[in-house]
Amino acid sequence: MKFKLAFLALLLGVTCAAWAQPTVDNPDWKESEVPAPPAFDVSKLITFEVSPTASLVYGVDPASIRISNSDGVVRYVVVASSASGARNVMYEGIRCSTGEFKTYGRYSPEGRWSMVSNAEWRSLYENMPSKHALRFAKAGACNNAAPATSVDVLVKQLKNPLSAATN
Repeated sequence: MKFKLAFLALLLGVTCAAWAQPTVDNPDWKESEVPAPPAFDVSKLITFEVSPTASLVYGVDPASIRISNSDGVVRYVVVASSASGARNVMYEGIRCSTGEFKTYGRYSPEGRWSMVSNAEWRSLYENMPSKHALRFAKAGACNNAAPATSVDVLVKQLKNPLSAATN
């Protein structure tokens, strides 16, 4: 039993260290052309915890998730909902290899996407006041510095957060 606990503590420490230190950026990396924002359905959101005390609930529609083989970016639509029913909807991408995310666009209450001009990659660790992109990365979008191996694997980990800790 002591060996199992020691092994789990070591595994947790290695995992945390890997998350704390993204890999060095590849100077030859180039983002592929960003596809148009995908359709999403708020009734099909899989929620994930950002903070136990957060006033917003975050979720993604699994049908909106894309993992690009050409540039390694995980793109998705994330919905932040308040208790009053207000929603913020964003089209984002995560670059697991560098620990960065980008917001490509925001969805208006009128049902239109407003794309962000000159969107830039930002650190997952400096996303204040919300850490939703980091939490989504840890919940299954990234496997340390690599994107999830497939959308199916990512969705399974979102639905079963304990499996993300063991993969």
